[in-house]
Amino acid sequence: MKNLNLFKKLFLSYLIVILISLASVGIFSYRASSGELDHLVENQMSQVVDNAVHHTDLYIRAYERSMVSLLNSNDVKRFIDLPQGENGYPYYELRKVIKELGIVPAFIRNPEIADIFMISFNDNAMYFFNDTNGESFSKEQIQQQLAFYKAGTNPEGVLSVMNHSILPDQNNLMLTLVRRIRGLSSSEPKGILAIELRAAELTELWKGIELGENGYFFIADENGKYVYHPDVTKVGTNLPDVIQQQVLQAGPQAFTAQLDGKAEMFMSRSSKYGNWRLVVSMSVNELHKPVNTIRTTTMVVGFFTLCLALWIAFRFGKTITGPIRVLKSAMRQTEKGNWAMIPIPEHRDEIVELMSRYNLMVNRLSELVDKVYQAELSDQQSQMERQKAELQSLQLQINPHFLYNTLETIVCYAVIRDSREISEIVKALSYMLRYSVRTNLEEITVASELKHVLYFLVVLQHRIGREFEVDVAVPPDYLLHNMVRLTLQPLVENAFQHAFPEGVEDYHYIRIHAGEDEGIFWVSIEDNGAGISEEKLAELREKLDANQLADREMGPSPGASGLGGIGIVNVHRRIQMVFGDQYGLRIESEIDKGTKLTMIMPVLGKNR
Repeated sequence: MKNLNLFKKLFLSYLIVILISLASVGIFSYRASSGELDHLVENQMSQVVDNAVHHTDLYIRAYERSMVSLLNSNDVKRFIDLPQGENGYPYYELRKVIKELGIVPAFIRNPEIADIFMISFNDNAMYFFNDTNGESFSKEQIQQQLAFYKAGTNPEGVLSVMNHSILPDQNNLMLTLVRRIRGLSSSEPKGILAIELRAAELTELWKGIELGENGYFFIADENGKYVYHPDVTKVGTNLPDVIQQQVLQAGPQAFTAQLDGKAEMFMSRSSKYGNWRLVVSMSVNELHKPVNTIRTTTMVVGFFTLCLALWIAFRFGKTITGPIRVLKSAMRQTEKGNWAMIPIPEHRDEIVELMSRYNLMVNRLSELVDKVYQAELSDQQSQMERQKAELQSLQLQINPHFLYNTLETIVCYAVIRDSREISEIVKALSYMLRYSVRTNLEEITVASELKHVLYFLVVLQHRIGREFEVDVAVPPDYLLHNMVRLTLQPLVENAFQHAFPEGVEDYHYIRIHAGEDEGIFWVSIEDNGAGISEEKLAELREKLDANQLADREMGPSPGASGLGGIGIVNVHRRIQMVFGDQYGLRIESEIDKGTKLTMIMPVLGKNR
């Protein structure tokens, strides 16, 4: 991206910002909508399974009430208290009364009851069948049934629901409601009472549950076997291993699993009767279908939005880079010695203000060069006048590369920031240009040079994209001391350009200090950067000792040229032209420890 021109950088920056924005909106909206739909589906499944549990419990509770009359019947309790092996008149008399007063009314009220039976712990049993062919059971069979139901019931007399039947080949087609009962002679349970229901009647409660094209509802018992399933061939079989444990846990959250190669979401709840697990299953593909529609719509809308945004970015980029290209072209002409003036547009903004300042600089540079040329032709002007003209010409040389970099920074902020940063950069740059093109040759104060450095830092911080503060340790007594104009800022910039080749880090610093020592006023700029090798340091000191101005065409030796050509050598020579050859610049440096530049000047009076 470094080798791209300004317009391509601007357009690419717009593209990146737009893509990030669209991607962020698309991803977050997709995730939010997906999460919300999953939450709604989970709530729906929870409501469905909770309603199924509720209606199932109500249904079974109705049969539990049917047992109450039998539980409270003294005839049933007397039967429970019959001695073991009693099958004479008392047995048949009680059977007749129990059937007439309790069993027949229960069959009439609830025709779905298949049979009712009771077995005492004394191995006495009564069986009553409703429109089914009953059979008699041997003593061993009765004992086996009693042992089975005693093992599956609560000693406290709580109702239990089993997927079991005493009728042959009916285990998966009947539901048995069973509980322990007491006799008249003891408060402890002495027998069991059971009612068998046809499961087909109970499943009518669940057939109306609508769960989509591929959704279904099933019930499993505490042993992990199907009690009810839309596919009747699965009733009585074990649940698949991938879902069995989670179904039996019956947690509050839904879970997903792969069944027959298809992803399904399950929601399980426990029934208070029979330790049943009522489970709702829905296809994950059906659940995510609305989310997929949202995703497709987002992508289509995002594509058209991207095209529109890129067209606007193209047009806006042209309006920004057009004037900058004109200014850049004029700067190239200035570099060649052609003093080109830029036509000023009718509107006014920060860039137009910069163009106006550039025209003023070019005009003054042109006038100054003409004066220098006339001075060189005249043999009557003194050496001091030639030095002053040379000094003023040097002070007005501003390297166009600094303006290029600054304008590039302005354009980048136009992409990602509002106009406040642009205004801040342009105002700082305008002050620096006005400060640079002053034609008066008088010495200025340390405070003025520090202010110039402050505005330079404003521009630089936007260029490097981070905050950086120069440590100013100048005592207040020295702020009004005289020094040469445009000498402090080039040295600060030189530190940024060469001291930190890998970039500025938090531990880096640049410190400005000043003081007096035996009639000498000095100002130092010190950094903790990369330092200068001994070979290049010797070369640089040799150039300083030559007492010649640095050529703008010279190679990129460290410190040889800085912002706008005003480098270390030029600062050194200008101090000598103002104060004499015994003054100038001193350099101290060590590799990986830093560099210290010290300007040596005479102690003069203070400006008030």
